[in-house]
Amino acid sequence: MPATHVIPLRRETLHGHFSTDLTPVLTVDPGDSVTFQALAAFWHWDAGGATWLDDLHPVLDDGHPLTGPIAVRGARAGGTLEVRIDVVRPRDWGITFGGKSALEWQLNGSTGVTADGAQSVALAPFLGVIGMPPPEPGVHSTIPPRRFGGNIDCKELTAGATLLLPIGVDGALLSAGDGHAAQGDGELTGDALETSMDVEFSIELLRGKNIGFPRAEDATFLMASGIGGSLDQAFRTATTRLAQWLEQDYKLSRSEVAIIMGTAVQ
Repeated sequence: MPATHVIPLRRETLHGHFSTDLTPVLTVDPGDSVTFQALAAFWHWDAGGATWLDDLHPVLDDGHPLTGPIAVRGARAGGTLEVRIDVVRPRDWGITFGGKSALEWQLNGSTGVTADGAQSVALAPFLGVIGMPPPEPGVHSTIPPRRFGGNIDCKELTAGATLLLPIGVDGALLSAGDGHAAQGDGELTGDALETSMDVEFSIELLRGKNIGFPRAEDATFLMASGIGGSLDQAFRTATTRLAQWLEQDYKLSRSEVAIIMGTAVQ
C-alpha cells in the first residue's frame, strides 16, 4: 500500500546545493506521498549584507533552502520521475524585493495584500525549485535550471499539476523548496512573492521512458520546457520536445502535430 511520509523541518533536512554526495533524508517507494515544510528563499539587507531571516537556515552556499534529498527505490538514471503536486499551502505572510527595499504582504489563501493595503495580487502558490542532481560529481548550484529540474520557476506547477523530470542518478535524490505565493512570467526582478509553505507530493516512476527535458501537465495544458543559453535556443528545444511528446504519446502524425502547434500553442 502507498505510504505517506513526513519530513521534519530541521537543519539536517535542509541543504543549499545539488550533489550526489548528499545523504538522503528519506527513502520512498513509487506511489508514496511526502509532506514537508518548504522554506522561502529570501534575505534582508543590513550593514553586513544579506542575512537569512529564518533561524533554521543552515549555511546554504548562496543557494535556495531545499528539503531533501529524497531517494526513490528503483529509480535509475535515464528514467523519468513523476511528481504530482497535491498541496502547496502558503503561510499568511510573504515578501517581495526591489533593490535593497522589501515589501511585506498579508496572504489570506486567495489574495495577497500589502501591509499598507495599497496593492493586491491573486495568489497561485507553487515551488520554484523541484529537481535532482546531475550525474557529474561535486557541488552544483541551485540557481540555474537543468535537464533534471531545479530552479525552473514554472508558475503553472500549482496544486493538481504533475511534473515529469529526467532522472540523472540512481535513486533520483529529489529535493524541493523556494516557495512562491505568486509570480509573473519569470522572476523578472530576481524574486517572486516569496513565502514558506506546506507541501505534499506524490511520487511515481515511469520506467522505460526518457523524456530528455522537464515537462508538466495539468487539467488544461501539456507543458514542454526548454533550457538553453539563449531564449531562441530554449524556445526551439521546448517546441521540439512538445512535438515529440505529441507524436510519441498521442500517436499524432507530423502533419497533425503541426496543425495543433500552429493553432493552439501558448
